[in-house]
Amino acid sequence: MKILIYNSGGGLGDSIQLFDIVNSLKNKFGIGNIFYLSSHKNHFNNSLKDYNIPLNEFKTDIIYFGFRLWHLFCSTKKILNKNSIDNFDLIIDLQSKVRNTLILKRIPTKQFYSSTFNFKFSSKSKNFISTKFNNLNILSNLEKLLDTEIPLIKYNINSIERKFFDEANRLLPKNNYVGFSVTQGNEYRKKTWSINKFISVAKKLKELNKKPVFFVEKQYSQLINKIKMEVEDVIFPELDSHLSGPPLVTALSSKLEKAITIDNGVMHMMGLADIPMIVIFGPTNSKKFAPKKNNINILDSKILYNSKDISKITEQDVLNLI
Repeated sequence: MKILIYNSGGGLGDSIQLFDIVNSLKNKFGIGNIFYLSSHKNHFNNSLKDYNIPLNEFKTDIIYFGFRLWHLFCSTKKILNKNSIDNFDLIIDLQSKVRNTLILKRIPTKQFYSSTFNFKFSSKSKNFISTKFNNLNILSNLEKLLDTEIPLIKYNINSIERKFFDEANRLLPKNNYVGFSVTQGNEYRKKTWSINKFISVAKKLKELNKKPVFFVEKQYSQLINKIKMEVEDVIFPELDSHLSGPPLVTALSSKLEKAITIDNGVMHMMGLADIPMIVIFGPTNSKKFAPKKNNINILDSKILYNSKDISKITEQDVLNLI
């Protein structure tokens, strides 16, 4: 059974949120039968490759596939031939824009699944469950569509090479570490909480004998210097490592007592370690984007202060959850 998964999300977090779905489908139908088409990069085989969830890439040679109307007129036959595939048994559309879905439906398949327009484009009507706030409902819907059971196989961080955990043990050899992720990758919406507030929280935690650990990329040198000047004995583990990348973040996170983060890719990398987290949300949807874990506390300015302005959230709001 050949399956094509289409994902229009471009961020690392968008792909990490699919780990459990991909794992479950691979377990049910076999790794060689799952193909992946992204409007952006195939992060599974690039930035996230060391999580060891490889996916066959469905190549189109079309940038931002599905986002341009002229894609409606591209030759799907040529695309299939390029991938040595006659047709698919199932296409899973993981986005909800009508334009993208119409373009995707031109690829030959026996079954089509999409939540677009309240599942009207899906090949069967099966009383599907909304997937707006829970990706895992996709598996339940696919079970209905295909009339088969698809066991949930959660991602296990033991799939990451041992060298990342050995490095994490070297960099964070003790206890009482609290992690901080303070920068956002996509500048489209202001998701960043004030660095001064993060520093204030870090100082308070030091008074409680906690060790602040900041996850900040080397490119933010001014920010790093500011934090170092204001927080005594602060730790930037990634700056002292010969390894790098998302799996190192996850391995380091497994050494944390707790993490405090904004809505960003690192939040999802930390979430894979299944540690207690405090996640600060402003303009983005916490129900949709927060990791689906039981040990997460969410501070959402829209809920707390009826505002998309993340700066409304105070240091005390965070400290109350520690």
